[in-house]
Amino acid sequence: MTTWLPVLPVVAPLLGAGFATILRHRVRGQRRLALGAAVVQLAGAIGLLAVVWRSGPLALRMGGWPPPFGIVFVADLLGATMAVITGLIGTAVVAYARADASRRAELDGFYPLYLALLAAVAGAFLTGDLFNLYVWFEVMLAAAIGLLLVATRPAQLDGTLKYALLNLIGTTFFLVALSWLYGLTGTLNMADLHLRVPAVENRGAVLTAAMLLVVAFGAKAAVFPLFFWLPASYHTPLASVSAVFAGLLTKVGVYALLRVFTLVIDGAGTPIQTVLCWIAGLTMLTGVLGAASQQDIRRILSFHIVSQIGYMVLGLALYTPLGIVGSIFYVVHHIIVKANLFLVSGVVERLGGGGDLRQLGGLYRRDGVLATLFAVPAASLAGLPPLSGFWAKLLLLQASLAAGYWALAATALVVGLLTLFSMTKIWNEAFWKDAPATLPGGRLSSERRRLLLAPIAALAAVTIAIGLWTQPFLALAERGGATLLDPKPYLDAVREASP
Repeated sequence: MTTWLPVLPVVAPLLGAGFATILRHRVRGQRRLALGAAVVQLAGAIGLLAVVWRSGPLALRMGGWPPPFGIVFVADLLGATMAVITGLIGTAVVAYARADASRRAELDGFYPLYLALLAAVAGAFLTGDLFNLYVWFEVMLAAAIGLLLVATRPAQLDGTLKYALLNLIGTTFFLVALSWLYGLTGTLNMADLHLRVPAVENRGAVLTAAMLLVVAFGAKAAVFPLFFWLPASYHTPLASVSAVFAGLLTKVGVYALLRVFTLVIDGAGTPIQTVLCWIAGLTMLTGVLGAASQQDIRRILSFHIVSQIGYMVLGLALYTPLGIVGSIFYVVHHIIVKANLFLVSGVVERLGGGGDLRQLGGLYRRDGVLATLFAVPAASLAGLPPLSGFWAKLLLLQASLAAGYWALAATALVVGLLTLFSMTKIWNEAFWKDAPATLPGGRLSSERRRLLLAPIAALAAVTIAIGLWTQPFLALAERGGATLLDPKPYLDAVREASP
């Protein structure tokens, strides 16, 4: 049974999407089905992580074709961890969506599209082949565009166009890079590429393919200067859609960078490392400066996605064991925190009638529980101890200083302070200052409030747990990073993959 665990986090939501489409006119049935599929995905991913932790990487080849010819799913600690986080966010957001998604959105296909997105994200984390990673990127893009358009408003059309444009450009670069790599090596299986790429005599061609991949994955991750689509689109859809996008989609790009530039192409000491260092620093700075200039909650949070992606790329750019560990830890922390902040923003917009900070106020007095639940992920994002964000930033600062990258360490510190400024601004304007004389928002029924706040509280509890019981999560990141830097267990698992 364990040999099929690598595909369970993909199959469960994919089947759920199919059945939800059949039930497209039965909204209650879709809700239950979507929640059930997300829970099964989470349970399967937890089981997968337990097996991989105990026995090492697990691989499955489809159709009986041996690698590198067939489709291979591979779960090492990094991939299994990302599958667990996908299931966690998927379950929390679909529970939130029961009170967030309008009936029109539900009838427009929200649940089938949402489950297809979860399947694509898990597939990207667990595939062992670059071409199949491209396929999952395309499925993800199609589902994301559909989710941006449910219950369409004019702002959503504009945001969708910008989102689709740059992501299509990124996938085009990805396809060109795949063609280039296949021409050089005759394979796209990542384990096989690990063995063949170093033997390619034309190093300039390998470097060209690598730079094309940096552009492709960088566009997906929203790094500098390819990030403009994100703050232009993430504030337009339903809060539940924004939350799953903020938590997961850009991290697929970061994951691809981590996987490819350790397993497939070693960038240490090459121009790739220099490019990644510049990307990390400029992404951190431009993102946080963009956030400081905004007055809308979701726009502020969107720009902070960009700045925090810079931290994750920084860990990879250092190419040290501690840097890789810091990057993995930061990805896990940020997925939970950022998704939660967007869920909070949805409740704020319901209570306050919108996300413009100049028209909000008094929410601390109206709903002290919501204010507390905002404070937890906000403080973690800013890196305040003892929450998860503090440990994530500390790891990357230590790695930067140990490697002698003083400028990047200083940049990370400044960006952390500016992040604290932005979170304080949201707190002061939306929660602490007096409410405006005519507050356009409304009240939530006790049932709807419970449905909205329960997943927010659950994610906040996870954030606190990571901060207070850091050692198990740090051990997971350390072992995951060790597999990236020494991929022999990964290669052995692919070589011995079960049919």
